[in-house]
Amino acid sequence: MARLYGVTAAELAKLATLPAAVASAVATVLVGAVITAALAAYAADQGSAGSPVAAVVQAVPYVQAGLVLVGVWAAAHEYAGAQIRTSLVAVPGRGLLLAGKTAAALAAVTLTAAATVGASTAAAAVTGRLLGAGPVWESADPRTALGAAAHLALLGLLSHTVALLLRHLVPALVGMLSLVLIASPLLGGLTEHARWLPDRAGALLFDPADTVLTGATGALVLLGWIALAGCAAAVRFARSDP
Repeated sequence: MARLYGVTAAELAKLATLPAAVASAVATVLVGAVITAALAAYAADQGSAGSPVAAVVQAVPYVQAGLVLVGVWAAAHEYAGAQIRTSLVAVPGRGLLLAGKTAAALAAVTLTAAATVGASTAAAAVTGRLLGAGPVWESADPRTALGAAAHLALLGLLSHTVALLLRHLVPALVGMLSLVLIASPLLGGLTEHARWLPDRAGALLFDPADTVLTGATGALVLLGWIALAGCAAAVRFARSDP
């Protein structure tokens, strides 16, 4: 356990020195806050009922891309050069290295997701208060906010496992961004089976509107996608050369 902690800490330290990963995380938090503030301002201007958390729910589809970026950068940056070979020299045990990388990525995406939801909720609440929105803006269901943060974190972890499997930045980014920004919205309007896509299943954690899946079963579907990609990535990582 001590060795895993050390490897995880080292991987987190590497992430903290990666400008693209840090910029992606910070930009995600800021974009989320700006979008929810704009949504809160619009709702207050229209006199619509709402809450800060409701604004966060509306903003989640727009900030998913940021979590994809953080998750992919956490894995793919080492394959852009020879850094993965250096990591394997420092930590010869591939299973330990993979566990440390995954734990560090999970910590990074969880922190980014929590900061995004927290900042977005605060931005919506402050905007609603400044614009004189009614008392409804003071109400918020913490379970919805927690569900939104969990969804974003798990989506980031899925992106990380996909990047570990593909070992290249561009294919992992293109694949995940195409899924959440293009394929999922299009398929959602064409077939009810789109509920089994990872982002749509995970969204039930904060917006349980499906007639078949619940928030819990939707989370299990998303975890299944993560496990599938993670197992494939682990096999390739264990058997393939860097």
